[in-house]
Amino acid sequence: MKQLYNSKIAIAVFLLLVVFATGVIAFRFFSDYSWIDAFYMTVITITTVGYGEVMPLSPAEKIFVSLLIISSIFIVGYAISVITEYILSKNIGVLRQKKVQKKLESMHNHIIVCGYGRNGKQAAQKLLAYNRPFVIIEKDEDVIDRFSDEKNLFILGNAIEDDVLLKAGIQRAATLICATPNDADNLFIVLSARQMNKNLKIISRASEETSYKKLKLGGADNVIMPDKIGGDHMASLVVVPDLVEFLDNLTVSGQQDSINVEQIPFENMCPDGREQAIHDLDVRKKTGCSIIGYRSPSGEYIVNPEPSLILKKNSKLILIGRPEQIESLKREYGV
Repeated sequence: MKQLYNSKIAIAVFLLLVVFATGVIAFRFFSDYSWIDAFYMTVITITTVGYGEVMPLSPAEKIFVSLLIISSIFIVGYAISVITEYILSKNIGVLRQKKVQKKLESMHNHIIVCGYGRNGKQAAQKLLAYNRPFVIIEKDEDVIDRFSDEKNLFILGNAIEDDVLLKAGIQRAATLICATPNDADNLFIVLSARQMNKNLKIISRASEETSYKKLKLGGADNVIMPDKIGGDHMASLVVVPDLVEFLDNLTVSGQQDSINVEQIPFENMCPDGREQAIHDLDVRKKTGCSIIGYRSPSGEYIVNPEPSLILKKNSKLILIGRPEQIESLKREYGV
């Protein structure tokens, strides 16, 4: 968009110069005006201010002046429209950034998405589905112009710069998603973000297997390789197609009437803070959902936990059910 405006402005300025130069040269050599008089006549003709001529015009000169006035009206009008559009676009961009910054000042425990390419866009859509607050850092102004709205908050800038991360509220954020296509940029962002916020959860994309360990050493909690996941998924469709299709049909995000899997933290399951066994919760009877997983406070996962398992503080339960059962689960436990 910026390049388009610059090219339009360049064309408008060029046309203005051509018209002005044509008028000055014509008055100087064909009407025998002095350079000062030729300049003066060209200015009052192009601007159509209505002052009198320096000398009476011959019929041929009147035709030339008429053509010069008509052409200058269109060219000056075009130049004014291009410049006005450019100024307005700049002001709109500044106002949009101020509005985003004002919203960010009140945001805490939000998510920062770096890059709005294919993976960044998918991440933003999922966060929207879960109503999680987030902001997107994007360096391409054209992308921001196309996708900026009330739901997507954009910050114009490069996420590898510390000032841009600070604008996004990195010190108050809960999670950072590095979704740029460049592994080197992702590594730089991870290193900077980890220094600014020690408690930040960092999830990064990686294109090359050699970048995986580097990103982990740099401070990323999770490193995702989209290409590898896609290849594994396609191979699984050959080996265990029915199982994969079943898992694909399990919805973990989206509209409230289509979710099949949900995670509930200990604080919601045991609001009084008392640690209880799974069978004491009686979740199946209350909501119809089944517990299929348990995440311990240390991050260990247990599939299909025993009913006698005691829920610890800072743990989470993973449950499966039909959409209406998931909705009942959310109402029961205030999710």
